[in-house]
Order: sequence, then C-alpha cells, then structure tokens
Amino acid sequence: MAASAPAPHTTDFPVEGRCSYYVEKKKRFCRMVVAAGKRFCGEHAGAAEEENARKRILCPLDPKHTVYEDQLSKHLKKCNSREKPKPDFFIQDINAGLKDETEIPEQLVPISSLSEEHLEKLIKKLQKASEGLNSTLKDQIMSHPALHDALNDPKNGDSATKHLKQQASILGNIEKLKLLGPRRCFVEFGAGKGKLSHWVDIALKDAEKVHFILVEKVTTRFKVDGKHRKKNSVFERLQIDIQHLCLNKIPLLSKEKLPVVGIGKHLCGVATDLALRCLVETYAASCEERNEEPLAKRIKNDKTGKEIKTVAKKGNEKNVPEKWSPVAGIVIALCCHHRCDWRHYVGKEYFRALGLGAVEFHYFQRMSSWATCGMRKTSLEASSLSTKRKDEQNDDSEEHDDGGCRITDESSGSAPGFLTVEEKKKIGHLCKLLIDQGRVEYLQQKGFSPALQYYTDPLVSLENVLLTALPNHSSSPETTA
Repeated sequence: MAASAPAPHTTDFPVEGRCSYYVEKKKRFCRMVVAAGKRFCGEHAGAAEEENARKRILCPLDPKHTVYEDQLSKHLKKCNSREKPKPDFFIQDINAGLKDETEIPEQLVPISSLSEEHLEKLIKKLQKASEGLNSTLKDQIMSHPALHDALNDPKNGDSATKHLKQQASILGNIEKLKLLGPRRCFVEFGAGKGKLSHWVDIALKDAEKVHFILVEKVTTRFKVDGKHRKKNSVFERLQIDIQHLCLNKIPLLSKEKLPVVGIGKHLCGVATDLALRCLVETYAASCEERNEEPLAKRIKNDKTGKEIKTVAKKGNEKNVPEKWSPVAGIVIALCCHHRCDWRHYVGKEYFRALGLGAVEFHYFQRMSSWATCGMRKTSLEASSLSTKRKDEQNDDSEEHDDGGCRITDESSGSAPGFLTVEEKKKIGHLCKLLIDQGRVEYLQQKGFSPALQYYTDPLVSLENVLLTALPNHSSSPETTA
C-alpha cells in the first residue's frame, strides 16, 4: 500500500512536553523542551497568550537569538556572545600585515558599472601578468585508508560523500609529504567542526605526543573534537580570529616545543593570508629568535643525537647541526579568493613587481568569482538548492564546495556583453592563479618550497586547489620530532 501523504499541520499536534509553536519555515512544530506548565519554549514564549504582555527583542550582541526586553541588561551579562577577557595569545593585528594608507583604494565602483574599455584594460593587465604561469596544475587526487569505511557507508548523502573525498585527499597529501607522524602539533585554521583534525587523529592511531589546536573565530555546533579522549592526543579549541593569533603564546606550544603542521580545508579568502603570516612570519620568526642562543647547548646536551648530522669529509668526521624549522609543513585547501583583502595579502611584493597595485588586486579578487559562478543557476534551481541546504544543517554546510560564491551580481559583475561564459570562467581562474602565485612567492622568500595542485575533482568541489609547503634545508619531520 502506498504511503499516505503527511497530514496538514492543522491536524497535527505538538509532542507532549515540547513547544506548541508551529515553525512555518520548517513545516513542523518546534521541538524545544518547555518548562513545567508552559506551552511554549523561551524562544517562542511571545506567542503564548499569557506572555503577550512581554516583548521579545533581538539580542544586540547576536541577532540569531531573542531575549525579553525587560531582562536585556541581565542577559547581556551572561550572553555567550559577550566580549570575554582576551587570552595571552591574543595580540591585536599581529598577523594583519602593514597598513599602507596610500595604497588603500577609495570607494571603487562595482565591476558591473565599469565601462567596457576599462574592463578590457584590466583583462589585458591580468593576461600580461599571468604570462609564463602554468594554468594547468598537477593532479594530486589522493585518498587514505583511515576514511575507507566512512567513504563506503551507504548512509552517506551526496554532501557527506563530497566532504569525505576531500578530507581523504588532504589526508593523503599530508602523508605523502611525510607530515603524518608522532611528536608534532597540528594547527587547523578555520576548523569549523574540526573534522579534518578528527581524521588526522584517526589516521595516526596511537601515535605518541600528538597535539591538535583548532582555530575558529565563531561558535560552532556539532563539534567532533570533543569526542576525542585518547591518551596520546590532546585537542584544544581556540575561538579567535587568526588576525590576532600569536601561536608562540599558546602554553601548549611554548611548553612542548613540537614542530607545527598548519592544515585547513576551504580556508576562506583572507584567512589563508592571515594563516600563512601567522605560521611563517610571526611564529617561525619568534621561534628562531628564541632558539638562536641556546642552539649550541641543545646540540651538546642531546644524547639521542637527533639534531646532529655526521658528515664525512676527507676522512674527518664533523658534527654539523641541521637547521630545525618550527613549522614542519603547510597543507591548506584554498577557497573564496573574492574574499581576499589587499591589506592582509601576503603577495603584495609579487604584485608590485608586476606593476600592479591595490586597485588591480581589488578588481582581480572580485573577478575571481567568475571561475566558480560563471554559470548562474535559475531561480528554480537556486530555490531547490536553498531548500536542500536547510535540510542538511547537520552536514558541513558552512564549507564552500559550490565554490563559495556568496557575493551579489552587483559586486562581482554579471558577464559583460563582449565575454562568453567560458571566457569569463577562464578569466576568473587566471585571477585565482595570480593571487595564489603571490602566496607561493611569499613562501619561497620565507624559506619554504611551496606547490599548488588539484586535490579533488571539480565535480566534487569547484574550489579544488591545495597549497602545500615544506621548509627548505631542514631535517625531515621524523628527525625533528
């Protein structure tokens, strides 16, 4: 017998002990538990007849929830979104980069308002600056046995499978770079629910002395790091903007002195630049300054000989210390170039060497969205996609597998009449490549060997480029550990 259609909500009843407020948007009753003798939860209490005299207003600290107007002052003292005392590792704008007022462009018009002549000049500048760059990156689509069972779980939906494929490839690339091992600290930037660190921990099994620092600036629901209680791994979550994060002030790092591996999945726009500066400029530089003086003592007293390299030269053996890098490696999946910011961008010198500046960067980062938003969805498709996203709130919906395109046509610019959709997508990819090349040049200047590669199929995620980097002339991660 065919299943009968769900009855209209007029004949449905709320579950006993649950809120009686009908949520029109979700086509069901609210499922929050109510207080004894009440019909409505705190959020929907304004709908109760006995509570009509009291008015609920949006919380001024976080408009995602409401509060009784007559209890606002009391609520502000305990609201989870209130400003809390700053920890020692918070240093205002430490990773922000230098602010050059002369280069910050004034109010610039949207791309959609540019003349055809002006836009053509920008495109010619882009094409000239991109000459010699390899627009086709190497495929490094990998997997890892740690995710085998999860990837083959028949309960997975399309969204879950896509995320798992990306996490498996990132994990495979981490292992390929020999960064997956004991005695190190993984710092996940833009951690969200912490699933990338979760899989790294599972892949490491019972490896000793492994620490995880998860950095996320907003409060996150459904976190998975709280489920880890293993003896040999420690998880610490920091709610802080990367712009103000000083890694060497974190007690765990200053105490253990473990090599750091910076990781991230879909690290959005400017966050990538802040993370790179946090790792290779702020943290690495401070560690090198701190370790400059006691290096000889550390070599002399190290009985294991892990920091001693024996070199045979003309029959004589000499003890030569290897250079140790506090940052063992970087593996970051890039995302949302249209959210980059010239002030924080690490590739300014690269742009200046090409005769480009803040104005060109502004338009290139806006045009970069053409790579992932060239084919606009119809209103019906967009509506269907929106509904699907609302139904998948337990998935990683905060991540940007559709390219992260969240900007309006007015700001990004609809396709000019003289450009086809394919030409527009090609220009968008060139903008992304140029911005990423600036990051590569920056890492090279800081003593790293960086690389860009495709880590997943574009059908899985349009944001499919992985930035990796290892320090030059350093001992292997196994040695430094």
